[in-house]
Amino acid sequence: MPLSVQEQFGQIDIYVFDQVLRGNIVSGMRVLDAGCGYGRNLVHLLRAGCEVFALDASREGVEHVRQLSASLGTGLPAENFQTGLIEQMPFADSLADVVICNSVLHFARDDDHFRAMLSELWRVLRPGGMLFCRLGSRIGMDFEWIRGHVYSIGDGSEWFLVDEEMLLELSEELNAVLVDPLKTTVVQDYRCMTTWVLRKRS
Repeated sequence: MPLSVQEQFGQIDIYVFDQVLRGNIVSGMRVLDAGCGYGRNLVHLLRAGCEVFALDASREGVEHVRQLSASLGTGLPAENFQTGLIEQMPFADSLADVVICNSVLHFARDDDHFRAMLSELWRVLRPGGMLFCRLGSRIGMDFEWIRGHVYSIGDGSEWFLVDEEMLLELSEELNAVLVDPLKTTVVQDYRCMTTWVLRKRS
């Protein structure tokens, strides 16, 4: 019996799904999900035969992803799934064809923390590979400034928010190619989420 869409794709982020549909993430690729949580973006990638690596600060989340991988019969080693911090990832340079960092970077404490995480994401990406980031921004809404790039969003949380100028400057610093124009979703009176997708020059 064929799988339902829910079984095949789980709770995948629609913008990650877009990259799958467009052929930017395909079977056989080595994919690292940095900040994987409980694996919402990994169900399809594990089913599709990607060589998946994952990292999260939550031990429970990482263990859930390990069990998910095992239950799908991927044969991937348990050590592909690690508990840790994005700014100190225990993975080799140029490991991955695709690095996914979904809804994590806006939890940076300050500029140094943000840049440390971004540096690690870039380090583990192979030349020619793609970095997919979805993160909070100030593109489309105004927020209460707290300090530096940290603002109060709609529920009172403190988020590190980028803007278009900053993302384009960072893209240039990395000598990266923008895979897509910046795309931002404005969630009514609450937050803005921007999709930032880069390719590392070979």
